[in-house]
Amino acid sequence: MIETLIAASPDGTEAKFYRTAAGAEIDLLLTPPGEKPWAIEIKRSLSPKLEKGFYLACEDLQPPQRIVVYPGREAFPLPNNLTAQQVAFCLRDSGTPIRYRGGKLGGSENAAARQATWEKV
Repeated sequence: MIETLIAASPDGTEAKFYRTAAGAEIDLLLTPPGEKPWAIEIKRSLSPKLEKGFYLACEDLQPPQRIVVYPGREAFPLPNNLTAQQVAFCLRDSGTPIRYRGGKLGGSENAAARQATWEKV
């Protein structure tokens, strides 16, 4: 799932994992060119619950976008400025929701083909 999100990101997006010695962590930090990092937490549960470490990491980094990716079908808000979304949704262009239209995502495709598989909602 992480590879899919990275592959679907705009060209030049930096991807990192964040963890402090105290245990605060974020599964994926995506930093689009010229923007602040987005915090993405990945959960397998249909009722995603976040650990204290995610909130502490967000407190440290102050990401403008905080997204929980989960296997459900509906996007919904969570407390503390979070949004839960299925993997087929992601945020791009400073918070504009986009939807996956289909096609294979992966490192072997060129960037134009990857980005063409997403559309603004």
